[in-house]
Amino acid sequence: MAEDSDQDKTEPASGRRLQQAREEGQVPQSRELQTFLVTVTGALFLWMLGGWMGERLLALLRRGFSFDRGLAYETDEVAVLSWLQGFFGDALLTLMPLFLVLMVASLASPLMLGGLLFAPKVLGLKLDRLDPMKGFQRMFSLHGLAEMLKAVLKAGLIGGVGAAVLWRYRDHFFDFLKAPLVPAIGDFASSVIWISVLIVSSLGLLALFDVPFQLWQYHKNLRMSKEEVKRENKEQEGDPQVKGRIRAMQREMARRRMMAEVPKADVVVTNPAHFSVALRYDADRMAAPIVVAKGRGELALKIREIAREHHVALLEAPPLARALYAHCELEQAIPAALFTAVAEVMAYVYQLSDALEKDLPAPPPPSDLAVPAALDPGSPQE
Repeated sequence: MAEDSDQDKTEPASGRRLQQAREEGQVPQSRELQTFLVTVTGALFLWMLGGWMGERLLALLRRGFSFDRGLAYETDEVAVLSWLQGFFGDALLTLMPLFLVLMVASLASPLMLGGLLFAPKVLGLKLDRLDPMKGFQRMFSLHGLAEMLKAVLKAGLIGGVGAAVLWRYRDHFFDFLKAPLVPAIGDFASSVIWISVLIVSSLGLLALFDVPFQLWQYHKNLRMSKEEVKRENKEQEGDPQVKGRIRAMQREMARRRMMAEVPKADVVVTNPAHFSVALRYDADRMAAPIVVAKGRGELALKIREIAREHHVALLEAPPLARALYAHCELEQAIPAALFTAVAEVMAYVYQLSDALEKDLPAPPPPSDLAVPAALDPGSPQE
């Protein structure tokens, strides 16, 4: 069967489809949101701790240009390397807080859109990604064109903001060349922060449009056709035809087990046209007679047939047969309201068995059994 086309995929992705996509590493991503978070985090950090970092870096700069004169003539490489190690170690410790917050900010974007994800399948080798034709298709797809348009828009927006700021404050920037070093560095840092705020604002505007687009694109790519939804429902719930066959087999097995109990019954109470109920009673093990088989229609005829083959007593008692069929379950004792009627039936069965053993005339079957009208589905009083 050919794969469903994009036009046929009109159904939203199911929970299972979304979970499978996550397992394959497919989650909504927004580069613009990530760039915005990294930039705004860096700008806030520089605004809060930029003075401290500037003082530390200025101190390191002074230290780098004012090292011991004797060190320049030092022939011991260990001493020189130790000095360099200390210098770059202090510089790294100064910049480390900035690196850490930027790393956290870069991880925040995937967590915000896709949550925490661990997908080992992504690490596997996928040869289809090496196919140049598929690569060209991805490049010139709607998603690729959208990404290219965003890149051009982002470059133009950021470049335009940066150019506008540089042009407006060009004279102020040239004054840095004539100002003393310490005030110039502080003034330059303030200018950098101001430019960062403007750039962050422009990136926030891009992210505001990009995040909904990425979410829409992600769910659009995972949409399913009606046939895929049906297949998934079959996989989760099972094929209805297979389930139907299983239920039919279970019913047939239960029917066979029930039929195997008919020869062990003491009596089969019948409504000649509809119902048959087989009863068994063991005074040593049972408090009341139990139903070992019951059926209606063809199944009732089969129960009567097996009963005749095994010389099980048959008794026509339509009200009792209807009541037993409606209110008794297999291998369960009869209701207390039917004790009197069934007791008369069992007494008749014992009398009949005794008469057959002694070759005596059969006793007359009981009539007008005490069956409560509330238990008889065929009673006109219901």
